[in-house]
Amino acid sequence: MVCSGAFLQRVTVMEKWMVAAKKADFGKWAEEFGIDPVVARILRNRDLTDEEQVRKFLRGTLADCHSPWLLKDMDKAVEIVDNAIKQGQKIRVIGDYDVDGICSSYILTKGFAYLGADVDTAIPHRIHDGYGLNDHLIELAKEDGVKLIVTCDNGIAAAKQIELAVSLGIDVVVTDHHEVPYEVQEDAETGEPVRVEVLPPALAVVDPKRQECGYPFKGICGGMVAYKMMQALLERARLPERGGMPGRVGGQDADGARALLEELLEFASFSTVCDVMELMDENRIVVKEGLKRMQRSRNLGLQALMEVNGLEPARISAYHLGFVLGPCLNATGRLDTAKRALELLQSTTKQEAMQAAVELKELNDSRKNLTSEGVEQAETYIREHQLEQDKVLVIYLPKVHESLAGIIAGRIREHYNKPTIVLTKGEERVKGSGRSIETYHMYDALTRVKELFTKYGGHKMAAGLSLEERNVDALRERLNEGCTLTEEDFIPVVHIDVPMPVEYATETLADQLEILEPFGVGNPKPLFAQKDLKFVSAARMGGSGNFARFTVVTPGHKREQMVLFRKLDEFEALLQQKYGEECIKKLYAGQGDYSVSVVYQLGMNTYKGKTEKQFIIQNFA
Repeated sequence: MVCSGAFLQRVTVMEKWMVAAKKADFGKWAEEFGIDPVVARILRNRDLTDEEQVRKFLRGTLADCHSPWLLKDMDKAVEIVDNAIKQGQKIRVIGDYDVDGICSSYILTKGFAYLGADVDTAIPHRIHDGYGLNDHLIELAKEDGVKLIVTCDNGIAAAKQIELAVSLGIDVVVTDHHEVPYEVQEDAETGEPVRVEVLPPALAVVDPKRQECGYPFKGICGGMVAYKMMQALLERARLPERGGMPGRVGGQDADGARALLEELLEFASFSTVCDVMELMDENRIVVKEGLKRMQRSRNLGLQALMEVNGLEPARISAYHLGFVLGPCLNATGRLDTAKRALELLQSTTKQEAMQAAVELKELNDSRKNLTSEGVEQAETYIREHQLEQDKVLVIYLPKVHESLAGIIAGRIREHYNKPTIVLTKGEERVKGSGRSIETYHMYDALTRVKELFTKYGGHKMAAGLSLEERNVDALRERLNEGCTLTEEDFIPVVHIDVPMPVEYATETLADQLEILEPFGVGNPKPLFAQKDLKFVSAARMGGSGNFARFTVVTPGHKREQMVLFRKLDEFEALLQQKYGEECIKKLYAGQGDYSVSVVYQLGMNTYKGKTEKQFIIQNFA
C-alpha cells in the first residue's frame, strides 16, 4: 500500500490533490479497536489524536454527550420557563423558516406542551416578516397575551426587537447558535482593538458561541440547543433521560419523558444535518442515534415524508436528510409558509400527514425548477457585469424569488469556489444570502461594512442580510477592496485520505468503512487515490447515458470495475486532450489502453439482491 507523499501533481491547475500526512500509531489503533490500519489512518485524518477520541467516534453513545447545564444561562432559562409553566403564563416559541428553525420550534413546542405549558408557535414569514424576530411579531405577541417568548435558531442579533418586547412587559429567553454580534473597541489598558459582544437584553441568552460560554463543543445547531433545553427541563422535573428516576410531570411518568426525548432526538439529528453542522464530537453521536430512531419513527409527519419520497425507513441516512427530506421542509419556507412544515410534523392522523407531505414534495419540485433558472441568471449576470476577476461575487437578481438566494449562492460558490452573495429585491428593500469558502469568514467580513445593512447575521460559512438598493454597488466594491484572499485560496483542494492501490480494497475493508458513518461535513466519505490505472473499456449507464461503468487494469494486472456518476463529459474531454479524438470511440468499443490517475470512494452496493464492493470515481487526471 502506498502511503507516502503530501501532494499528488495534477494535469490541471484548477484543482489540488492533497494527501493527508498526519502521524499516529496506526498499528496500535488497529489492534485495540479491531480495525484495518487504513481505517485508523482515516480516523487520524478526522483530527482524532488519542484512543479516547477514537473510542468516542467509533463507539460513543448518548452518555458521551455534554451536559446541557454547561451552556451559559441554561440554568436561568430553565427556571424562567419552568416558572412560566407553573404560573400558567402564555408562552410563544418563535423559530425560523428553515429546517433548523422548524425542527427547533417543534422540539420546544412539543416539549413545553408535554410539561403542561400553554404554548403556541410563530414562525416568521420569509417575505412579510424576514428572518427572526421583528416588531410585528412582538406586537402580535402582546395582542395575544403572551407573557414569555422563547426564541430558537434566532434572537442573538435581535437586540432592538427584544428591547421592544421588554418595554411591552414580555419576558424573553433566547436560544440560538449563530455568531454573537460584536463591536470593535479599544482596550483601555493596551490600546489594542478588542471585540466586545453585544448581547440582546433577554432574561437568559443560551448560545454556545458566547465568549463566556464554557460548553465544550461550539458547533451545535439551533435544534441541538433546543433539545438540550428540553433535557435540562426534564432533569429539573426529576425525569432524566436515563436512569428511570421516579416522578410525574404533566400527568406523565418517567417512561413518557424518555419516549419524548427519543422522538425529539430525531429532530435534533435532522437539524444538525440540514444546518450543515460538522459531524464530529456529540453531533456525530446525535445524528447516528437519531437516524436509528427515525428507522422506527412514530412521528406521522416524518413517516409520510419518507413515504412520498419513496424512502425505506430502514435505510434512511444522513444523505437522505440533507438532500431529500430536508429540502421538502425548506421549500415551504421558501415558496409558501414554513408553518405548513411544522403542521406536517405535528400531524395527528396519517391522512393529515400524507396530505401535508404531498404538498411539501410538490413545492420542492417547483423550487428545483426555479432554482435552475436562477442559477442560469446568476451565470449570465457574472458574464455581463464582468465579475470573473472579483474575489467576492456579489450578484443582484431583482426578479428572482428572494427565498432562492441562498441556494443559488451555494451553487455559484461551488462552481467558482469563491465567497458568493446573491441579492434579490424584496417588498421593502434588497435582501440577500451569502455562502462562503473555508478561507473567508463571511460574518466578520459583513461586520466590517455593517453600516451598509439594515439587518444582517450569520456565521463563517453563511449569512443573511438586508440593505437599501442604493448600497448594492457599494457592497460589492467594499467587500472586494477589503478582501485579502489570494489566487491560491480559490483553487479547490481534494483531500485524499490514503493513496491506496485498488488491489488493497477488499470487501472486508469496504464493510469496515461503514463504521465511519454517518458521513457529512467534518466527516466526509473517505477518498483514496491511485496513479496510472489503465482504462480498457466503458459502457454508458443511466436513462440519459450520463453515467458510465469502466473496466480498469491495475499496475498489478488486476481487472476491476469503476463507476463515474458525475462529470462524464469532463472525463471524456480529458481523455481526448491526452490521447486524441478517437480514444472515446475505442474505449466504448472495448479497445482502450489509456492511463488515468483517479481519486475514488470505496463502498458496498446492493443491486438486484446482489451485494458487492463498488469503486466510485470522484476526480481524475
